[in-house]
Amino acid sequence: MSLKDIDKKYVWHPFTQMKYALQEEPVIIEEGRGAWIKDIDGKWYIDGVSSLWVNVHGHRHPAIDKAIRAQLDKIAHSTMLGLSNVPATILAKKLIDIAPKGLKKVFYSDSGSEAVEIALKMAFQYCQQTGQTKKKKFLTLVNAYHGDTIGSVSVGGIDLFHKIYKPLLFRSFKAPTPYCYRCPLGLDKRTCKMRCLSEVESIMKKHHKEIAAMIVEPLVQAAAGMLVYPKGYLGGIRKLCSKYNILMIVDEVAMGFGRTGKMFACDHEGVSPDLMCVAKGITGGYLPVAATLTTQRIFDAFLGKHEEHRTFYHGHTYTGNPLGCAAANASIDLFKKEGTIAKLRPKIKLLSRRLNEIKKLAHVGDIRQSGFLAGIEIVRDKRTKKEFPAVDKIGIKVIMEARKHGLIIRPLGDVIVIMPPLCISPVDLGKMLDIIQLSINKVTRSEGMQ
Repeated sequence: MSLKDIDKKYVWHPFTQMKYALQEEPVIIEEGRGAWIKDIDGKWYIDGVSSLWVNVHGHRHPAIDKAIRAQLDKIAHSTMLGLSNVPATILAKKLIDIAPKGLKKVFYSDSGSEAVEIALKMAFQYCQQTGQTKKKKFLTLVNAYHGDTIGSVSVGGIDLFHKIYKPLLFRSFKAPTPYCYRCPLGLDKRTCKMRCLSEVESIMKKHHKEIAAMIVEPLVQAAAGMLVYPKGYLGGIRKLCSKYNILMIVDEVAMGFGRTGKMFACDHEGVSPDLMCVAKGITGGYLPVAATLTTQRIFDAFLGKHEEHRTFYHGHTYTGNPLGCAAANASIDLFKKEGTIAKLRPKIKLLSRRLNEIKKLAHVGDIRQSGFLAGIEIVRDKRTKKEFPAVDKIGIKVIMEARKHGLIIRPLGDVIVIMPPLCISPVDLGKMLDIIQLSINKVTRSEGMQ
């Protein structure tokens, strides 16, 4: 039995309608190099989504490979329950050194969903242990995505992913998303004076005594279709949280580690949150490590005598895994050694210039960019913003056409996501955008729309 036959017979792929996947020839990756990945048939593809938004410095980077091999010669894993290990200890300091001001403590886990789950539990328990016992709820945004565990889904807001699980979830307050292209309030971003932020304050003003924390993806709602906030929105959220005594949780899982052109998205508006969740790019795309960073004030609320039971009773078997933390340490060091952020600036400009060209296409309704990531929204009618029917699967058709030309990308509905490794060369970046432009044109023409 071939690998492709085995895949079809036994593997259930995430976020994939298997009815259609089983009709396609599987692409099975066996090798990577830089911004490229190769399948078992020997075909190379540009990794246009950084292997789901995680790869930073490229596949098989010598420094990260070396760090993992060196750690393997010592120990692969040991528990963090009451113990520590060398790479995790070193990584904690590195994270605090680069994190927004005010964050002082690091709690490890294995994925972004878990980092969010931890932040929610910390915020809730903090309030309970500081006499704010009525604060049991959370405020989030419509179209939010914070992971797939029950707690993180409870503060999510994408019905396509979450609607079926509603009977399992706890209720959260939800504010309108700042989706300027399709404003939920029916306003024009040129004259609205950021009404969406006023809506957040209205909820806080009415319910602040019940709300433990507000959780927000900084700058961009990624899984919602790369929805980029208007300038000042994130900073406005910080001010409102402080005004109404509500903890601010930022989910930097997708945006952190250079994606927006700064180390963290919070840095763009000088935001210092109370809790910050990081994962994905933390190890450069090598191993599953996540962390929840928090302030000294929150940490101190968990200190007490044994009989007071103020301990944070939460942990994962592979918390602070030495191999993962060794990879993360090497990855963070590379930002400085290779000048990753500085090298990114001209590529961000190149991306912006090429996106302006793609925006002229007949069925590109909107393009949203933040640093080195972007979303291209494809529409049936550019003037009215009318969408293609879901049955047409336009987004899927575009990414499958791109695959034929050597590019791996994924859609969010009919939004084509661009998020390549930060190391991608200008030549390969240009090639990636050529393929995307070609694929959009070909698919929309085949639908008889041009």
